[in-house]
Amino acid sequence: MFESFHFLRPEWLLALLVSAAFFFVVRFSSQERQWRRLIAPHLLRHLKVSAGGGFFVRPLHLITALTTLGAVGLAGPTWERERSPFAEDRAPLVVALDVSVTMNAIDVQPTRLERAKQKIRDLLSGREGGRTALIAYAGSAHTVLPLSDDASIFETFLSALSTSVMPIEGQDPSRALALAEELLSGEETPGSILFFTDRMPTDSVAAFVDHRDRSLDSVMVLAVGTSEGGPIRKGDSDFETDGSGRRLVPKLDTESLNRFSSETGAFVASVTVGDEDVERVGRRIQTDLQAAREEDETARWRDVGYYVSFPVALLGVLWFRKGWTVRIGVAVLLLMPGCSADVWLTPDQQGRRAYEGGDFEAAASRFEEPMWRGVASYRAGEYESAIEAFARVDSADAYFNVGDAYMQLEDYERAASNFETALAMRAGWPEAEDNLALARALIPREPDEETEQGGDATFSADEVQFDDKADQGTEGEVEMTALTDEQLQEMWMRRLTDSPAAFLRRRFAIETALSAEAEPR
Repeated sequence: MFESFHFLRPEWLLALLVSAAFFFVVRFSSQERQWRRLIAPHLLRHLKVSAGGGFFVRPLHLITALTTLGAVGLAGPTWERERSPFAEDRAPLVVALDVSVTMNAIDVQPTRLERAKQKIRDLLSGREGGRTALIAYAGSAHTVLPLSDDASIFETFLSALSTSVMPIEGQDPSRALALAEELLSGEETPGSILFFTDRMPTDSVAAFVDHRDRSLDSVMVLAVGTSEGGPIRKGDSDFETDGSGRRLVPKLDTESLNRFSSETGAFVASVTVGDEDVERVGRRIQTDLQAAREEDETARWRDVGYYVSFPVALLGVLWFRKGWTVRIGVAVLLLMPGCSADVWLTPDQQGRRAYEGGDFEAAASRFEEPMWRGVASYRAGEYESAIEAFARVDSADAYFNVGDAYMQLEDYERAASNFETALAMRAGWPEAEDNLALARALIPREPDEETEQGGDATFSADEVQFDDKADQGTEGEVEMTALTDEQLQEMWMRRLTDSPAAFLRRRFAIETALSAEAEPR
């Protein structure tokens, strides 16, 4: 706090000199000093009418206090960054789950892997809609689900994860880290990467040190297992053995975890029986988010100056004592920060208070900053007003928000146009790419286009014809269009029925094969 303390408008501190000069001028130019020029001092003390020798608060003291506080308030003291009202309340979280063979050890019941899954469920239940992604890794790493707040589909794929779906055995968290960085690369809010594992290999430490030096995304580890270890379950009633037939009993590698924590500075803790571990991680995520925001030089500083108006108002009440000049008191109060037609708060500050209170219509009417006004109008359902506000800003975020507003108005062509502009200004923006694809898919097709794609209609809709020429067809050429990764994933999701595990196994195998082909030889 003290390291970050500064004034937003330090030039107003010069008013302190004026306040001090006023005090000394009035104090030493009192009527008594003037009478001393005309009356001898030994006679003057008998001519004065005094109420006593005690100290009384006089108008001079009050004026000095008011001007001093006013100068400090106008200078804008601050020590923390201000969070945008339309920023995410919770940091995005990427969960990297170790699905290597040792996670089938039964030193924690029912297995390390199942205990980790349960902890993930507990963590998600406390995030209240926070966006979370899931990565599974062993010798390779794969994105199970991108950032999403859909808890139901997250649970479906989390339950399906097992060591049998992984195409390559081993334990390589650095690959999972690279995937997590990719998932968080398009996020404006700093995120967190949480590993559930029983060890952190030494050869992966360098990747995490490099991540710490160049990224605001924090890394945490929840270690699953015990120092005594346990046999590795293989099937329902069998266990993994070595070459001599003895059961393999892997222990929690506390040495590698401690070394990882000391060299990377990452938060490392052990899974507990109760909820203490999950609650601790939740608090850590929010703490890391706040720390990252403090380091964000683009964020605005919170102006604490207007809080000075409250003690100023209390001091001003004393001005109405009998015999004190009201006019001067009112004049001084009018010089206090924020005290005008808007009383204590600026329009944007009033808008923010209304926004945080859920009164989006009032917030939209008070905000002067275009982006804030646009977001408030959007939340209030006034999409046309939101478009007008966003249109005043020439940035990728503004075009993206205009596109979202047009989507709500079902004007998909204009929405697509704005998403295209946003992508032109910020290439590779995942959310803009997804919204653009959706907008294009929702654009109504012209009747001629539908007829052209469906072929010439040779019978009316009321007729039914059957193809009695099985295994026959018409020769011709069909133009094939390459599908994007998102479209392929959507097709897979549609075909997925009752076996998420089989789907993951097949998808991971394909990704591993494609990655092997792409690597230079």
